[in-house]
Amino acid sequence: MEEIKLLKVLKNNARISLKDLSMILDEEENVIENKIRDLVDRKIISGFHTVINWDKTNNEEVMAMITVDATPERESGYDRIAKHIYSYDEVSTCYLISGQTSFMVIIQGKTMREVADFVAQKLAPIQGVNGTVTQFVLKRYKEDGIILDEEVKSQERMLIMP
Repeated sequence: MEEIKLLKVLKNNARISLKDLSMILDEEENVIENKIRDLVDRKIISGFHTVINWDKTNNEEVMAMITVDATPERESGYDRIAKHIYSYDEVSTCYLISGQTSFMVIIQGKTMREVADFVAQKLAPIQGVNGTVTQFVLKRYKEDGIILDEEVKSQERMLIMP
C-alpha cells in the first residue's frame, strides 16, 4: 500500500470510511486499519481535526499571529525557546521560520486584551526572546484548504464584454 496516498486521502477527509479507503487504495480494510494504527503509533499521523468556521457560531474568539524574534542558544539553537513557547495552552501553532524573525506563533483568546496579556506576561519575558509583533486576524476566508466564506465567491464581479 502506498503510505503517501493513504496520508493524502486522510488529510482531505479524516472521516472517510474504511470501506471507501479500501476501494480507493485497492486494499483490504483490515490492512488499512492496521496501517493507520501504525502511522498513529509512529506519530506520522498526529491527530484528526475538524475545521470549524467560528465566525458562524455564537462563540467569541480572537486569533492572533505573533512573530517572535529570538536569539538561538549555543547548545540547543532555537529548540529550548520553542518548547517554552509551545508549552502554553494558548498556543495552537508554533513554527520556526526564515526571514527577519524566528518564530510564527498562532494563539486563540477570548478578547484582544487576553491576547495582549499573554504576549506581555508570558511570551515576551522568555529568556532569548528579543521582541514580538502581534497581528490580529480580522476575518478568515480559507483554512486548511477549505473555503469558509462561500458568499465571497458569489459576490465577485462578472466580466462585462461589449
